[in-house]
Amino acid sequence: MASTKGKKRRFALIVFLILLIPCLIWIHWANTSIQVTEININSEKIPEAFHGFRIVQVSDLHNTEFAESQSTLLSFIKNAVPDLIAVTGDLIDSRFTDMEIAMEFIHGVTDIAPVYYVTGNHEARTDEYSKLAEQLEQAGVVILNDESIEIEHGSEAIRLMGVNDPDFTAQGDADAEDAYVMDAKLKAMLTGESTYTVLLSHRPELFDVYADNNIDLVLSGHAHGGQFRLPFVGGLVAPDQGFFPQYSEGVYEKSRTKMVVSRGLGNSIFPIRINNPPELVVITLT
Repeated sequence: MASTKGKKRRFALIVFLILLIPCLIWIHWANTSIQVTEININSEKIPEAFHGFRIVQVSDLHNTEFAESQSTLLSFIKNAVPDLIAVTGDLIDSRFTDMEIAMEFIHGVTDIAPVYYVTGNHEARTDEYSKLAEQLEQAGVVILNDESIEIEHGSEAIRLMGVNDPDFTAQGDADAEDAYVMDAKLKAMLTGESTYTVLLSHRPELFDVYADNNIDLVLSGHAHGGQFRLPFVGGLVAPDQGFFPQYSEGVYEKSRTKMVVSRGLGNSIFPIRINNPPELVVITLT
């Protein structure tokens, strides 16, 4: 009898390992293989000179490395042939900030196209942000710190705006204050001629504020795709949105505003993704 029980246990262990090993391989592959998502954004406001203009969005890298010297990630970006590269926050991770890894990516990507950057909540949490900002500017990155600039292409231009993450200023009731502060920032920047406007902002949960200010296109991240994506349900949990987040990945539309939410490339508190590969977003204006 004891021998029979021992054989059953050994058989069960073998079956468990047979199932576990492919599962671990799949999880590793799904967390290291970059998915490129192509998105076309159409609007009558987009100037003719910007037809076919390509923006690569890099979000939530969190000091993640994709091969030596970020060669895999840089290869994907280069193959996308971008006119502009938008980094929408959390380039670093506040829990284990590695400036060398962050700048390794930056030095590679600035050789491909102009790079524009806004902060995320992890930049707000670390004492090393001022050092990072200095190195980014030295590398040629344009940091949009609650700023609006013109991007020229051919003989025409669009407006590119970028906002600092709310965690740099938030106190008290964060949700209410975030919306109030964001609304004030956008109103201060939206002056002058009404041109096609692209906003870089880390936080997708403030979509209503962006729409109320008639922003044409918002590029956001922060939600990590909901970390674990369930079939027919979507993302499971996201920062500042909780369980079953409303804005976790893809394109959202309200009134005249479209918002692209990247699933991001790295992980933070949760070390793995499930059914949610790292994402590089490539946007074409038409």
